[in-house]
Amino acid sequence: MSTPNPAGLTIRARLAQASAGLGSCRSRLANFVLPPVCLSCHKPLIGYDTLCATCWRNVEFIRPPVCDRLGTPLAHDIGVITISAAATADPPVYDRARAVAHFTGTARALIHALKYADRHDGRRLLGRWLSTAGAEILDDAHLLVPVPLHRLRLFTRRFNQAAILAQELARQRQMAWDPAVLIRVKRTAQQVGLTRDQRMRNVAAAFRVPERALARVETRNIVLVDDVITTGATVNACARALKSAGAARVDVLAIALATGDHVGERIS
Repeated sequence: MSTPNPAGLTIRARLAQASAGLGSCRSRLANFVLPPVCLSCHKPLIGYDTLCATCWRNVEFIRPPVCDRLGTPLAHDIGVITISAAATADPPVYDRARAVAHFTGTARALIHALKYADRHDGRRLLGRWLSTAGAEILDDAHLLVPVPLHRLRLFTRRFNQAAILAQELARQRQMAWDPAVLIRVKRTAQQVGLTRDQRMRNVAAAFRVPERALARVETRNIVLVDDVITTGATVNACARALKSAGAARVDVLAIALATGDHVGERIS
């Protein structure tokens, strides 16, 4: 004789209910131990991985229309793909660049927290931003590649912020990523305070695709991931190395775009 089951629940359903109850308890415990706060100003919130209203307003998002090559904002939308005068006069090595926001306000604060304060709790939000801003270059991309650090700088910093961003973006988009297909073979000086020409000379021949990784690069559409695009010297050098190794296309995706007064700030 079967055991009475007044609620009509199967064993599987009862287990599911018990699991849900445990999950709810864990969630309440997590909220008690680590309550959700704004990722920038740490104001209490009702949910994780987001910003308060004030900090959201301080993100200067880059919206279309943008230059198709540099990703810089354009004054007018003429309804067709447009190349800016700057990109025409000095075309980049990479094919297209896109950035989430200008290097100001909350975007700048989140990047500095990630790079210099070991604050990695914003990676999920930053990953969502990258996924949205880079949709058109990600849709037919084969591989995400973070801009690499030299091994000595990686040893002192302990992590590569570009690799953290690329890994999170790969997780959210269900894409392949590989931090080993591009290496930095030259320990360059800090880019902070250098002019555009000085930056270009500083990173010349600084990157290489190792022979073991050539098959991962050849004929592939690659998206370089970085935290900030400044003069474009670093991503140009990376793109040159990848294209020399046979990449079909190299696009660039970053959290922020630094222009004007922000180019010389501590962002490298």
